[in-house]
Amino acid sequence: QVQLVESGGGLVQAGGSLRLSCATSGITFSRNHMAWYRQAPGKQRELVARISSGVSTNYADSVKGRFTVSRDNIKNTVYLQMNSLKPEDTAVYYCNAVSYYNDYWGQGTQVTVSS
Repeated sequence: QVQLVESGGGLVQAGGSLRLSCATSGITFSRNHMAWYRQAPGKQRELVARISSGVSTNYADSVKGRFTVSRDNIKNTVYLQMNSLKPEDTAVYYCNAVSYYNDYWGQGTQVTVSS
C-alpha cells in the first residue's frame, strides 16, 4: 500500500520558518522524483520545489532563496525547509512522488502565514 504522509504544517507569523516532511512507504523512494506543490484557495495547484532521484533541485521563482528541498533515501522522506515565510505562502502543501511507473500524491498539510 502506497502512502505519502505530509506533516509539519501550521500557523506561523510572517518572517518565520516551518519544515515540512513527507514520509513515504510502498514505493521505491530512491527511484522517485519528489516534489512539493501548493494550492491556495481559489488558485491552481503550483509547483514549489522538486528534487530528482539524482538529487538535482529546482524551485519556483517565488520561493528561490527562501525554501530548500532535500531528501533522505534511508528514511524514505522528503523535506521542505521554508524560511522567511510570507502571507502569500499560505496554502495547502502537497507531496508528490513520480517515477516511470507511478504518480502519487499525499493528502496535504495546511500552512498559514499571518501578517
